[in-house]
Amino acid sequence: MGQFAVIGLGRFGSAASLELMKMGHSVLGVDTNGKVVDKLADQITHAVIADVTDREALEELGLDNYDVVLVAIGEDVQASLLCVVHLKSLAISTIWVKATSHAQHLILSKLGVARIIHPEEEMGIRVAQALSYPMVNDYISLGNGEFVVEIGVSERLEGILLSEVLQDIPDTIHVLLIKRRSDITVHPPGEFILQAKDVLVLLGQLTTLKAIAPKLV
Repeated sequence: MGQFAVIGLGRFGSAASLELMKMGHSVLGVDTNGKVVDKLADQITHAVIADVTDREALEELGLDNYDVVLVAIGEDVQASLLCVVHLKSLAISTIWVKATSHAQHLILSKLGVARIIHPEEEMGIRVAQALSYPMVNDYISLGNGEFVVEIGVSERLEGILLSEVLQDIPDTIHVLLIKRRSDITVHPPGEFILQAKDVLVLLGQLTTLKAIAPKLV
């Protein structure tokens, strides 16, 4: 179980906090708005009201004990940057920051944060992928054109051996695992019998995955 601190509990910060809780992690949520903090107080591990532009207030939170500090402050760019400057001065090792502009991105990159997040742009890309390839449930980019994707098995493939489905698929595509409800089969054998609603997790080049995805649903 990891320990994460989320500074700024607007829609983005709240969603990140709640999802981390669902994954079994410990979450400290911090915001200047008491109403926002009270709303999440019973849903996350700790919720605190604090002025995150005040170095001493941040120091009192003991943020050096957390694996990652996510600065999720929204439109107040000045508050976000000042918070990051204080976190760096407190030697917080891993800082992720939500950015709302390219100018903010440039400043954050100079400050040396671990990761800069552009939620709207990143979600826009994911939505475009979902619209273009609706058969793909989810995907993760590994760089160099390599992706891990999830593809749901349709009723058309019910009862068919995995080897039959893969016979016309290039060897560069690898079946990492198959999820069937709560069961996971890693590196499934060719004699694995597919059922509708199984989920195939594949690894390969995006161009190849795009070409073969329609054959798997």
